[in-house]
Order: sequence, then structure tokens, then C-alpha cells
Amino acid sequence: MDYQESLKYIEESHKFGIRLGLDNMSKLLELLGNPQDKLNIIHVAGTNGKGSTCSFITSILKEAGYKVGLYTSPYLETFTERIRINGENIPKEDVARIVTLIKEKIEQMVSEGYSYPTEFEIVTTMAFYYYYEQGVDFVALEVGLGGRYDATNIIKKSDLSVITSISLDHVGILGDTVAKIAYEKGGIIKENGVVVVYDQSDEAKNVIKDICKEKSAKYIEVKFDDINIKQSDINSQVYDCTIIGERYEDLEIKLIGEHQVNNSILALSAIEILKQLKHLNINEDDIRRGLINTRWPGRIEKILDIPTFIIDGAHNEDGARSLAKAIDKNFKGKKATLLIGMLEDKDIDGVLEILMPYFDKVITTTPDNDRAINSEILKEKISKYIDNVISKENIEDAVNYTLKNAKEDDIIISAGSLYMIGTVRTLLNDRIMLNY
Repeated sequence: MDYQESLKYIEESHKFGIRLGLDNMSKLLELLGNPQDKLNIIHVAGTNGKGSTCSFITSILKEAGYKVGLYTSPYLETFTERIRINGENIPKEDVARIVTLIKEKIEQMVSEGYSYPTEFEIVTTMAFYYYYEQGVDFVALEVGLGGRYDATNIIKKSDLSVITSISLDHVGILGDTVAKIAYEKGGIIKENGVVVVYDQSDEAKNVIKDICKEKSAKYIEVKFDDINIKQSDINSQVYDCTIIGERYEDLEIKLIGEHQVNNSILALSAIEILKQLKHLNINEDDIRRGLINTRWPGRIEKILDIPTFIIDGAHNEDGARSLAKAIDKNFKGKKATLLIGMLEDKDIDGVLEILMPYFDKVITTTPDNDRAINSEILKEKISKYIDNVISKENIEDAVNYTLKNAKEDDIIISAGSLYMIGTVRTLLNDRIMLNY
């Protein structure tokens, strides 16, 4: 198979949906020699902040001279973003080669009576195989959904389990309370492991603490009490903090929003613990370079200056609150235009309740996903909050309309679904390139 044929093969497996359980993954990886058992893994679960935390960890390790795999989902613009080594996407020819091999193994396992793997299981298998083949030193492994039965949790051990902020999301699959969701996320915790946890609600933390006790794992909670944010604008943030007794001053990150300061501190805490556990050679310069060089596209990311155009993947209440805080801090007193598209299974009303006070004009669109809510239906929901709502079903039409009707000093924010903002990001970057 070539690259396009490989993508088609992966996408067609989407019809097998989401399946909770690890039997299929176990068999498929066994047929490939269990590459996942030969990797040093930092496993990251949570509702929000997983990708940012993984990116900070990866960037610091890279600056310290290590070869680091980064596995994330979904992708924004191109499939190969999901599997990276030191910032470089997996080459298309490697996708084709490895998927061809995996297809052979799938046919073998199906002939033996196993079920057909899901799309996420196939991609996760490819990532494990590629990282082992390429001889990476570490893998920052982002959980896809939940944790306990997620395909990434096929690993028997991890160097660290990291749990980010937990809130209500995927309630139909993971549970309808924070405690139930925390139980699923805490499923990544290994026997006698080390767990680094984002300071959050007692409801979530108590569940994780109980799991740690059951598994004799070490629980390490990362507090955010002594952060001193010295500068925070739409371009960067500078802050002081203490990490496990070590004081840092004037750390700088390019990611925007107070939550990203917290995510960077969670990542830095994980690095400090990893240093102790694995006797790594990581100095303060590596840390500073790693933090400032971290990029995580699509998370309060400014794409255009005139007009100001920001994209953000806020798709649940926690993400919406983080975006609202950033808007309030950087554009206080100014009303903005929102370009929004969402998936039907998200808490749409909860997100709108938080975001609508910051906007006086909204353009709705339909993400390219079979779970998307139609732009006209979304328009009806938003019309309860404000009068000026326009529906443009096609994303490109929505972007063109938004820009055509914008003034130079306008603030435009596109949010609601990663499946939408990836397309928005591509369209805006294509426009930028045409102007050069």
C-alpha cells in the first residue's frame, strides 16, 4: 500500500467504532513482537491539557539531547502529526510500510477468531512499532479516551503516569460524575508506579489516591499556590514558581492562558521526578529552552494579527472556562466575533453558557465529522443568547465570510471542535502564504 491507500485503510476501520477492552490490542502487538514493552513511556491521561503537557515534556527532553516520541490525537491538519519524534512527523513512506505490515497481522488475527481492530487501535499499534524501530529514548504517550480501557493502556509499565485536569466529558462512555471519570483516567496507574497529579477537585483526587493505595503507587500532587505570573499577553507568559523545592524565576512559555502555566508546571514537575528516577542529565538551560520552544497548535493560538484571529480547541466546559479567562485577560471590555462548530455529543449548552457573554456576533459552521451538530441547529441554540448569528455550513465559506466582514481591529476567535479548527488553521495559513 502507498500512503493514501494506508490512510484509506485506517479510515475504513472507523466503522468498527470505539471498543473498550484490550484483548485485540494485546493480540495484534503480540504478532508484532510487543514493541510497547521495550519503550520508556510517560503516560498522560486527563480531560484537558494532555497534549500541552505531553508537548512540554517532549520539548524539554529533546533540548536535553534525548530522542523523544510524541503520540497525540486527534490531528489538526495532517494525519502524520499524531506520531512524531523530536518534533518531526512520521514520514508518509513509513506510514505506508508499517500499515502494510499491520494489515497482514490483522488478517492473521481475524482468521484466528479475533475481532477487527478499531481505527485508534491500528494507529496506536503503528506508533508503538515506529518508536521501537526508531530507537527513541522516551515516549510521551497521550491517552485517547478515558484510560483504563484505552488502547494506549496496553503497556505493562510506565516510567511515570501523569494525570492532568479532570472534568465532565464523554459522559456517555466514561460516566456522568467527575469521580467516575477520574476512575477511568486513573486506570493508567501501574502497580508500584509513580503518579504525578494536577491539583484539582477533591472528588477527582480522592479517587486517584484510592487507586494509588490499591496499587502501591506513589502519589505526587502538583500545587499551583506560589506561581507569580509577571507577564501574560497574547504572545507569551513569564512566571516564577517552585518545583519540588527548586525555585525558578522568569520561565517563559509561548502558550497562552493561565491553564497553560499550570500545564507547564505539571510537565516540569514530571521532568524533575523523571530526572531522579532515571538519573537523567537535564539542566536549567534545557528546561528554559524546552519551555519557550514548546508549541501546541490550536490551543489559544494566534494565527493572524490584522484582524486578530485566534483558534482554540475549547469543546467542553473546562476548555471554555480557560478560553473565557484568556479573553477576559487579553481583550477585557471588547466584544469579539466567534466562529464555532461543535460535535453533538459534547455539552454544547454548557460551553455556550460560558462563552456567549464575550461575543456580540457568531458564525456557526459544521465540523467535518459524523458526530457534528449541523450549523443551523447550533445557530438556533446560540440565538437564545445573542441576535447576531449567521450559519455557514461549509467551513471555508464560514472563514471567508468572517474575514470579509471583519474590520482591521476586530477580534475573531474560532473554537468548539478540534475537527473544525484544524481546517480553519489550514485555510488561514494558506491565505498567509498567498500574501507572501
